[in-house]
Amino acid sequence: MKQTIQASLRDLFSREVILYVLKTALAALGISLLLIWLFWDSLTGLTASFLGWIPWEWLQTTGAGAVNILLVYILFIITVSLLTSLTSETLLKKLTQKHYPHISAEGTPRMFTSLLLTLKATGLFLLLFIPAIPLLFVPILGQIIILYLWSILIKNPTIYDVAALFSIQEKGTLQKRGTLLAMIASLFNYLPLLNIFTPVFAQILFLHFVLSSKR
Repeated sequence: MKQTIQASLRDLFSREVILYVLKTALAALGISLLLIWLFWDSLTGLTASFLGWIPWEWLQTTGAGAVNILLVYILFIITVSLLTSLTSETLLKKLTQKHYPHISAEGTPRMFTSLLLTLKATGLFLLLFIPAIPLLFVPILGQIIILYLWSILIKNPTIYDVAALFSIQEKGTLQKRGTLLAMIASLFNYLPLLNIFTPVFAQILFLHFVLSSKR
């Protein structure tokens, strides 16, 4: 695992990966700003309604502001994850050729399946995130919960994208280690600006995890 993380970090900060991430992040930022502009009133109304059970008005206002900021941040992360899932095939094949030239990445993830899995992961994330909002303000516990929720966003889409490249049908090992790998990658979400690396870091982590045993 240690070697997998080290190899992934080296790739993450290589020129080709940084350029890919910057292009993806700019596209995600544009899409996120458009969605925020279109749905901001609905978002703030939903947040205010959900926090209406709090008896103190000042806490409602403060909590609503914090939750809105968090939701905007999450929207950007979701958008980056979706675009990465749909566009990373070429990058992953280049990294495979670079580190594992004896292994052929002949498979191709289906765009519809990648999109569907990302939307399912997003739906599950939101389903769990909304009732967990009060717990997010609890020190330490809140950070563990949001880290796990972030891992849900990228786990299954990443497993599919990487496994499809190498026509892997049996995903048992990937599923067992998937949550841990996804949580490791999701640590970048705690770092402003570096959070744009989270989805591609997850894919590189899974790539090295799968292929290191085939050396």
